[in-house]
Amino acid sequence: MRHEDLVAAEEVCDTALDDVAAATSFRGDPEPAQRSAERKNRWIQRTRAFLESDPGGCWVAEGDVGVVGVATAVVRERLWILAAYATRRGAQGRGIGKLVLDAAESYGADCDRALLASTNDPRALRRYHLSGFDLHPQFEFGGCPDRSALPAVRGLRDGAAEDREWIDDLDRSLRGGAHGPDHALLAPGARLVVADDRTGYAYVSPGYVKVVAASRVATAKSLLWECLASSSDDVRIPNITSSNRWAIDVGMQARLSLRTQNYLAVRGMAPPAPYIHDTALL
Repeated sequence: MRHEDLVAAEEVCDTALDDVAAATSFRGDPEPAQRSAERKNRWIQRTRAFLESDPGGCWVAEGDVGVVGVATAVVRERLWILAAYATRRGAQGRGIGKLVLDAAESYGADCDRALLASTNDPRALRRYHLSGFDLHPQFEFGGCPDRSALPAVRGLRDGAAEDREWIDDLDRSLRGGAHGPDHALLAPGARLVVADDRTGYAYVSPGYVKVVAASRVATAKSLLWECLASSSDDVRIPNITSSNRWAIDVGMQARLSLRTQNYLAVRGMAPPAPYIHDTALL
């Protein structure tokens, strides 16, 4: 991938997500909508950062109409992460997806752990299974939390740059790799909350919980409650695996609505816990 491919690559990924949403949605679900200009720009900026930090993991396939396949991956110490993977509408079934995925996977050949977040696309799920990934269904909470159910939490504070070192150590214990340069992508527009005793942290945007990571379930619960307390009235908590029942307990107590949502795919490891992952940065 080159910098001049970014706009076309984003369009391929956006359209592919639309197609999957339309094909796998349930009656009553909202109509799929393409990314806003802000979200498009965020995808492009994130992928531009990957081109700087992990150029060997960023690949496109080209055809007569330009970019027809995209795969971006990063390596964080022992951990390989697939951040984006898509084939242009109408180009599926020609081996293009396998081509770019194999190239991105070769970048993580020395990693003994791997993570990716998958949609419900049966073709992608089959490809990940054939690549040795275990697939774990995920849950998502959404709605307006019952403010009367929010407990008082203690031992938390706003994070700062000097917390990054111990946060990265915690991520190594949970994932096998620190977020490292990805903090610069998680931080914009988000609040970093940390535990005074350095047992956990969270990134939360207005209306959206990005990451919750902890070494103890009690800390993870406190962080998630704080995310709900500091968020807007309508909030989403995505990417909850069954290994993180503590998060389901919190969402139920907050009277949020629960539904199944996509998959976490893991290889060489179990789903991290206590942990709620970011969709792209894991």
